[in-house]
Parts: sequence; C-alpha cells; structure tokens
Amino acid sequence: MNPYIPDTLPPAGLNYADLITLVGQANAALARYDGLLQGIINPEALLSPLTTQEAVLSSKIEGTQATLDEVLEHEAGQTMSPEKTDDIREIVNYRAALYMASEALSTRPLSLSLIKAMHALLMDGVRGEDKMPGKFRNDQVFIGRPGSTIEQATFIPPSPLQLVDHMQALEHYMVFEEKDILLQTAIIHAQFELIHPFNDGNGRIGRLLIPLFLYQKRVLARPMFYLSGYLESHREEYYQRLGAISREKDWEGWIAFFLTSIIEQSKINSDKVKGIIALYERLKLDIVGITHSQYAINALDTVFNKPIFKTTDFFVRSGIPTRATSSLILRQMQKAGILVPLKEASGRRPATLCFPELINLI
Repeated sequence: MNPYIPDTLPPAGLNYADLITLVGQANAALARYDGLLQGIINPEALLSPLTTQEAVLSSKIEGTQATLDEVLEHEAGQTMSPEKTDDIREIVNYRAALYMASEALSTRPLSLSLIKAMHALLMDGVRGEDKMPGKFRNDQVFIGRPGSTIEQATFIPPSPLQLVDHMQALEHYMVFEEKDILLQTAIIHAQFELIHPFNDGNGRIGRLLIPLFLYQKRVLARPMFYLSGYLESHREEYYQRLGAISREKDWEGWIAFFLTSIIEQSKINSDKVKGIIALYERLKLDIVGITHSQYAINALDTVFNKPIFKTTDFFVRSGIPTRATSSLILRQMQKAGILVPLKEASGRRPATLCFPELINLI
C-alpha cells in the first residue's frame, strides 16, 4: 500500500444534485439550533457543561475513559487515579483549545498557524506530548491494528514530503466560495483527517474544526455546535465513510453521512438546550422565592456554569459580597433539593456540592 495522495479540492465530479435534499435539511436543523443559542443572554456560561461534555465525547472516540461527572469532580478538587487524571487532562486541554481558537477567530481567520497553536495546547502535558506538539509530522505514519507493520496497514496517510503542500491546499479551500457551507465543512473535516498532519491528536483537532469553521462563516453565532455525540455513537460508520474516500473516492457517501449527523445532532443539541433553558427559567423563579436575596440570580448562574464545585469556589465566582450570604444561599439551595453534597466539609476542607438535575440533562 502506498501513501494516500489527497484529492484536489473541491473534489472533482461531485454530484451536488444528489445531496441537495440533505443539504437543505441540515441547514434548516442547524439554523433552528442556532436560533435557540441566540435567544440566550449568556450561552457560554449557561451552557458551559455542554462544552465540557463535547470534550469528553470527542476524546472518548480516541480512547479516553473519563466521564463528564469525573471531569467536573476533578475540577472541583477531587483526587483521581493517575490514569484517570491523564484522561481528564486530555479532555480539559480539548476544551481549552476550543476556547482559545474561538477567541482568536475574532481577530484572525482559521489558518494553519492557528491549527498548530490548537494542537500545541491540546497536547500540552499529556500522553503524546513527545510527539511534536504544534508541529506537522516529519515522518511517515500508518494506521493499523496494534502491533501491525506498515505492510499490514489499513491506511497510510500522505508522505511528510508533500504534507505541507496538502495542508496549504486545504487552507486555500477554507476561503473558497463553495456552493454550501455545511458541504464544505464535511469536505474540510474529511480532508484534514485523511492528511493526518500531526503525529497524534488528529481526530480531536479535526472535530474542533467543525464548530470553528461554521462560526467563522457565520453559520453559527457562536462556536457551540458539538457533533462528537453522534460521531461517537456511530464510530464504526464514521471511520468506514472516511476510509471509503481514500479507497473509492466516495465523497458523496461521506458527505451524506456528515449531513445526516448534522441533522440528528442538531435535534439532540436543541432538545438539551431547551431542557437547560426550561430548568433555568423554572429555578429562577424558585430561587428568588427560596432565598429572598438580591443575589439569587448570581447564585443560579454560578451553579449552571459549574455544576460541581467547592463552596469556597462558589463564593469567589458568584460575586456575592460576603461569605455569610454565600453560605446562607447554598444552605437554602440544599434544603430545597437543588444542590446535594458530594463531600461534606471537614475541618478546614470545604464541602463539595453538586447540581444533579443539570448534569442529568446533559
């Protein structure tokens, strides 16, 4: 098997007519989801756990085992095993790379230099940090079963000698005026994965490109559309469809799969966002009546943003001016069943509290 030579973009002979129905359905589904986001005053804070869950699922495709609960507990100071801590660090890095790139897009376009910066952050201090973080690979790699040789490979990405040329061509395609943005996003993701430019972390960076590209093209008002849930639950077909491009140049099969994933995940994401909004609106009324405090909404916003937390952290993040008021509100929320203790206070160690209804929604 020889190294794969990527197709010139846009792919030749692509039959747009066969995809037009799915293109329309995917754009409509994504627009409905984006409309929900635009109706939220501060979605970054309110939907923060959804972003963490995306990081969990995208990393799970690559083999990490940590759950959303475990990430939130770790960030609240809970001690985990070394292996679990390594998994969580990879997830936290994924989220950090998304935040960094989202902020960067306000002043610069999606580019190879930004992709490298994302990769450097993704690989910082985790397994694979010795595999050239932030730099394109300079050796030939292959994909196959554990222990297999290159002769037994199921896929051999492009030679490192042409890799930069292929990535520059992909960068040029990112500014190409394609017939449809979602179709273009499907092609960009697949081409990136097939080029396989890094020694490690390609799948995660490729999935990060999806919301970032849609955000740059103003299809999304915020880069908060997360596809990894669908891709993780359809992992086998995901890899089969990517492989069919390299084996058979089946771009249409891949694009149809990708557009279907947009349609289905848009529905799932929309239902989750609607559930979170409904929960927030219900508790907004409840908490004012429970606490009779001018800081009730501060408290609610704080626990939505970080639904597992130490009580001392809550005081710092909530902006409530005194510890006594902060502690009183937390006791009232526990009494009402909104919060439950994960770990009781002991000596100088603060309690760790959990907002289970929000976590169950996500």
